[in-house]
Formats: sequence, C-alpha cells, structure tokens
Amino acid sequence: MSAVDPWPRPVPARVPHGGAHVALEPLHRRHTAELWEAARGAEASFAYMPYGPFAERAALEGFVATSAARLDTLFWAIRPKTTGLASGWLSLMNIEPHNAAIELGSIWFAPRLQRTRAATEAMVLLLRHAAEDLGYRRLVWKCDNRNEASKAAALRLGFTPEGLLRAHMVVKGQRRDTAMFSILEDEWPARRDAILAWLAPGNFDRSGAALRSLASFRG
Repeated sequence: MSAVDPWPRPVPARVPHGGAHVALEPLHRRHTAELWEAARGAEASFAYMPYGPFAERAALEGFVATSAARLDTLFWAIRPKTTGLASGWLSLMNIEPHNAAIELGSIWFAPRLQRTRAATEAMVLLLRHAAEDLGYRRLVWKCDNRNEASKAAALRLGFTPEGLLRAHMVVKGQRRDTAMFSILEDEWPARRDAILAWLAPGNFDRSGAALRSLASFRG
C-alpha cells in the first residue's frame, strides 16, 4: 500500500470551461432546441446509452431538465466554436471525494461533433479540471463492453484497461457487461501533454485533417 494525501477532494462546480475549439456550458433547458436539432436522425448514437433516443422534443427537454438538476452527476453542453451550436453533452459522475476518484461519462456527441478537435478538447478540459484543479488521483472511464467506439476512444485518450465487470448493469432491459478504464495521477501529465500536442495547430493541415495520430504523441 502507498500513502496518499487523505484530504477529500472538492466536488466539481457547475461552471463554464473553455478552450481553443469548444465551450462547455452547464447544461440547461435553454440548450434543448439546439440539442434536439443535433439529435434528429442520430438515433443510432444512443444505442449504448441508458437513455434515448428521444422521439419527441418534450422527452429530450425532460431529460435535459432532470440532468441539469442532478447533484450526483454534473452535465455540460458542448458548443464547438466552428458552428456555435450545442452539439452534445458530457459529465463528471461517480464522484468520490474521499477516494479522489471521478468518472468522465454519460458522453453523447452528435454526428456533427464526432471525430473533431472540439470533441477531443471537450473531454480533456474536464479531465484536466478534475486532475489538476481539483486534485483527483483516479480518472475513470467505463462503457458497455459492446461499444467498440467508446473503448477505442478511451484507449486513444490514454486510459488503461482494467477489465470487465460482468452483468454489471441492466440497461434498456438488457444485461450489460461494463468495460473499465482509468488514468492515475502519475500517468496524467504524459496523457495530457500528448492530447495537447495533438490539438496544436501545427498538427493539422489546411483542410483540418490531423497530420499525426494522438497515439503517436505518446511514443
């Protein structure tokens, strides 16, 4: 066993975060109209989420209002600067101040946000806030084990696989096996530096295509 600073970490606050490519705004009902447009025709993107797809705007508005009021999970709307339109959400959840552990989760990206610099920056903004501003030692990512895209995203960001929680949850009436990933405090600086190097303007050509993969910056 290793001795650690035992002081509880602060609970994150609902405050905006901003970067070069994206703004994160505390989720609010006023985001509903833009998120409804972003979600139309994107039913498949909710396949592994515990909620959605939303057949009517009122259903999405109810989800947004409920999520915005939660005390155990803090949601942010994602607004890429290229479009100025709210195009997804993500959260800090399963917050354990006494264990200094926190999860980046409940991530939904509209098709227009997927595979963009804004999407990557949105995630690193919250990870960096949790690790550096608040001092959390353990950053967690978990997903449905069938969700290959989510598992690939975790590996791309530098999360380490921890194994499988079998029959961990029931989601939409089905048994879910959950794949677990983490980044620890001593690993975070290298992961952060790789992501920031990938996001740097010099890594993109005039068309906006990345010249090097994120993994290549980790050596």
